[in-house]
Order: sequence, then C-alpha cells, then structure tokens
Amino acid sequence: MSSHVRILGIAGSLRRGSYNQAALRAAKLLVPENSELDLFQLDEIPMFNEDDEKRPPSSVMELKRRIRSANAILIATPEYNYSIPGVLKNAIDWASRPFGDSAWSGKSAAIMGASIGAIGSARAQYHLRQILVALDLFLLNKPEVVIADAAHRFDMNGNLIHDPTKQLIQELLRNLVDWTHRISFAPAAVSA
Repeated sequence: MSSHVRILGIAGSLRRGSYNQAALRAAKLLVPENSELDLFQLDEIPMFNEDDEKRPPSSVMELKRRIRSANAILIATPEYNYSIPGVLKNAIDWASRPFGDSAWSGKSAAIMGASIGAIGSARAQYHLRQILVALDLFLLNKPEVVIADAAHRFDMNGNLIHDPTKQLIQELLRNLVDWTHRISFAPAAVSA
C-alpha cells in the first residue's frame, strides 16, 4: 500500500438533515495529509434479498467496488432502538454477500456516531462493532467518537461548530490512517 490512505465514509442515515452525514462532511475537512475521505450514500441500495445476491443491482456493485478500492472504512451511525439503523445493516449485508465474496474482509475501520440523546450512539456503536468483527474488519478502538446532544454540536446548515468534537474526529482520523498503515505493512506470520 502506498502512504496515501483512501477512506470510504458511510453514514447509517438517509435523512437530509442527518447529524451523521454532517459528521462525515466535517471529517472530510479534517483528514490528515496523504489521506482522503470519499463519501458513499446508501439511498440507492435496495432491501437485501438472498435470491438476488449472485446478481446484485448496480448500486450494490458500486458499493462493493468503492469498499474494495478504499484502504479504510469510516462509518457514522445514529442509534435506532438501541442499535444500528436497518439501512446500514442492509448495506453491510449486501456488501458481505454472496458467501466468499465479502468486500469488507481485511479492511481497517473506525466508527463514530451522533445522536440528539445524552449518550450519543454508544449502544449502536457497540452493536456495529460486533457486526464488523464478524466480517473480518480490523477495528480501531480509540478514540471513541460519540457525539451526544448533536443539535447543539452542529449549526442549522449542518456544520460542526463544537471544537472539542472536531479535535476528537481529527484524532480518530489520524489514528485510523496510522492503524491502516500498521496493519497493511504487518509482517506475515512466520511458521516454525
């Protein structure tokens, strides 16, 4: 892998005024040198149907292509009913199928999330972590970016206005780039 890191950002919300979409747009402005953040919108991904997994629609093929061309993944998720939104789980399932053709496997990844509630998206992030580990992604552990009280962290135009949150996202991105380099250049295991 070259020193340039391509990160694919995916928000688990389709809402126009989504705080998670806004968090990814803020992250796009905060990426370290020698890295870039490309965003993918999930609004064209249909509901997963196993009957179609070997002939996926073009939007799913594009999602898988974009995942494969990225060095790292950044997912911003809201919390719906103590977990991740269906639209995010649906996209994760499509990109992991058919069996043996997962686009996720071996990628480095980081999670963040925003919510209007007091605990941000902590429970959703925990569930997402479980799902991504099962798909063989290498998850960054720290910092945890849980943007609580999101209505006061972003302005009416969706711009992140909370400096401590900007600094936390910046640290997450630096750590993700570093983590991506570390796992990409990890020496192969030597058999005895």
